[in-house]
Amino acid sequence: MKTSFVSNLAIQNAMRLTISRGQSEIQQLQKEVVSGRYADIGIALGAQTSNSISLNRDVSRMKTILDSNALVTQRMSASQAALGMMSDSAQQMLEAFISVNGADDADRLAIARRDVETALNGFTTGVNTSSNGEYLFSGINTDVKPLDDYQAAGSTGKAAFDALFQANFTFAQDDPAAANITVAQMDDFIVNVLEPAFTGPDWNANWSSASDTNITSRIQNSEVVESSTNANSSGMRNFALAAVIGMELLNSPISSEVRSSVNTHAIHYAGLAVTGIDNQRGNLGVSENRVTKANVSLQSQINIVNLHIGDIEGVDAYEASTRMTSLLAQVETSYTLTARIQQLNLMNYL
Repeated sequence: MKTSFVSNLAIQNAMRLTISRGQSEIQQLQKEVVSGRYADIGIALGAQTSNSISLNRDVSRMKTILDSNALVTQRMSASQAALGMMSDSAQQMLEAFISVNGADDADRLAIARRDVETALNGFTTGVNTSSNGEYLFSGINTDVKPLDDYQAAGSTGKAAFDALFQANFTFAQDDPAAANITVAQMDDFIVNVLEPAFTGPDWNANWSSASDTNITSRIQNSEVVESSTNANSSGMRNFALAAVIGMELLNSPISSEVRSSVNTHAIHYAGLAVTGIDNQRGNLGVSENRVTKANVSLQSQINIVNLHIGDIEGVDAYEASTRMTSLLAQVETSYTLTARIQQLNLMNYL
């Protein structure tokens, strides 16, 4: 008969291995209890892992669009504030023209001119507004200031107007000879010479550096909106035209009849400016509403997909917790047995 023995060292090593495996499983169970999903998706799901990856990728993509929409909303909100400032300036200018309609009093005309200058300053500040390092009204040319200051030294817009007036009448607008200009001549100059300089390509040469192409943003998988507007809109062109007429012609040495005609044109263009800028505000408002609805739709889709992910990856937290408690008890028992085995020493019995 052959006898064999098992050393206490072998028993200790077996216990250590049990403890190690138990600790590893406890860590995984702790992760599952906290996260509510399998600690190792690949092992748990096998062939279904690709479904899980695909769904998580969809959620990540939709969250990215949501983050992008937050920036789009911020840009449009800042644009709306600036457009509100410009609309107020246009209204202020219109009221200044109406207040001196048919008037020849130098003081009243000087006050009206000052109000027009103030309105133009407010308009220029608004149209050159930037957010996050991007100009809001430059279209896709976001790194370029959209509009030059007409009242600044060396202004190309001011030089262009002076050149047009000089070429048309052979003298400057503040020359006493302006008193000889007829209503027909002034109407022809404003309608056929000055207006095309603002509505045509000269606007881009002398005033605006903005692009006609607005920024577009994808707010959902299949939905794209224009999320900006630009300084080349008709409302802004008409604002500049009305302001130039008021500053350069209304207070010049022209006859009462010509001044009345000039003021009529100024009121007309200022009214178009108010309407045009408010239309831009309305168009941006439509885009803002579409972004809001897109965000609601995206969040709903994320919630639905997360439910599917939970069905695939989710674990029974109660079962995992119970299993972890059982393993902890086993590990504690293994620690106790290991400690007792370590005390099995022949010297203790000699």
